[in-house]
Amino acid sequence: MNRRINCPLCSSNDVRLFYDRKHLFYSCGCCRGIFRAESTYVGDDAERSRYEEHNNDVFDERYQQFVSPITSSVMRDFEPHHRGLDFGAGTGPVISKMLEDRGYDIVQYDPFFANDKALLEERYHYIVCCEVMEHFQQPLREFELLRGLLLPKGKLYCMTNLYDKSVDFHSWNYKNDPTHVFIYRERTLEWMEEALGFSGLTAEGRLIVFDR
Repeated sequence: MNRRINCPLCSSNDVRLFYDRKHLFYSCGCCRGIFRAESTYVGDDAERSRYEEHNNDVFDERYQQFVSPITSSVMRDFEPHHRGLDFGAGTGPVISKMLEDRGYDIVQYDPFFANDKALLEERYHYIVCCEVMEHFQQPLREFELLRGLLLPKGKLYCMTNLYDKSVDFHSWNYKNDPTHVFIYRERTLEWMEEALGFSGLTAEGRLIVFDR
């Protein structure tokens, strides 16, 4: 007898096989999220090694340009004295570096490379989460945490690749990273806005902003 599969975001059992050629993904009929089969998750050591392979040089102008939608938005919406958190900062916290160079007060948390859990007991005016949300094995728990860390009227800035019907999933390299376990659609973000009690949502390209 097959074990019932539930969506790791909304817990719905309205789940169907989405893709099974080398990579095994399911699709949720409720929140419309696309998620990798739990049996294919890599272990912590392999996940850490994968992140260490990333060439995240904070002085790389191309890398700085890549994250500029987030840094530009933060500098538009907040002042340097506002407190920020770089969640999932990784081995090269370029967003933090760019904001700190402009006098912004931002700290870094990463479960592998900057695991100071005391930072998760504080609250912040804004949180940046760049190329992180697709790695969430328990996305509901992670986004509940992030919302809880925001002060009233705070903002959560995320970047990830969304899936829509214009994307050829078979040839889409984004799915091939074994640490990319949850892929979002616009409908998924809308479900999150409502279910998690965010007051607003903006999605422009890869930049996603949730308002507290």
